[in-house]
Amino acid sequence: MVPRRLRSGTARRIPEPLPPETPKEIVLRWLREGEIQLLGLVPWGSNATFLAVITHEATSGLAIYKPQRGEEPLWDFPHGTLCYREVAAYVVSEALGWGLVPPTVLRSSGPYGRGALQLYIDADPEENYFTFREDPALQPVLMRLAVFDLITNNADRKAGHCLRDRNGRIWAIDHGICFHAQPKLRTVIWDYQGQAIPEDIVAEVRVFYQRLKEDVGLRAELARLLSAEEIAALEARTLALLERPVFPHPGPWRSVPWPMI
Repeated sequence: MVPRRLRSGTARRIPEPLPPETPKEIVLRWLREGEIQLLGLVPWGSNATFLAVITHEATSGLAIYKPQRGEEPLWDFPHGTLCYREVAAYVVSEALGWGLVPPTVLRSSGPYGRGALQLYIDADPEENYFTFREDPALQPVLMRLAVFDLITNNADRKAGHCLRDRNGRIWAIDHGICFHAQPKLRTVIWDYQGQAIPEDIVAEVRVFYQRLKEDVGLRAELARLLSAEEIAALEARTLALLERPVFPHPGPWRSVPWPMI
């Protein structure tokens, strides 16, 4: 559902989101090359987030635009890097083969300059991780999401950052404060603490680790988005998970985000 409240003084026609069956390659080109027209500022969140219409080759749809210049300074993350981390999360999700993060690209120019542009997910705003976490059919994807947050060191996995689209698919959004070199994990997904990570997930992580070590293209892509120290920490976290494939307990630091939804 398109957000009901947008900070905008201009009424504009809002197109339908792109059909969910649109091939990923077409979506990525649409995001990279399409014209961006802002509908308004999404009024929640600490950083500037815009709902935008993207038009490319007569195809219009919705995306989320997060400009670098709209990022609020943080004491522990380098300023101006959140949009890069959004894209890095998509890169890692795809390298794992999990498709958890909506297609996301870095646009060098936009209405407010450089920023991350992500496919808008048409989801029920009344649903979040807490409303569907006990669904038995969703356990495999939710376990993968928990592992994804461990690997990426997600410092802000709120329940509302887990979406279920109109076809029942789970998506993960808002990854601006991931990939710190120091432990920062804050998440609402502690349901699996102490449990062994299923072998099929471990096998997929092992393939990802090999790619991370050997795939020159993947490393180059991440190097454009993260520092060398952050990439080394990503490798170390992935290896640690493979050496001890168990969902962890909350750490000694604050282990849940605020607010939790």
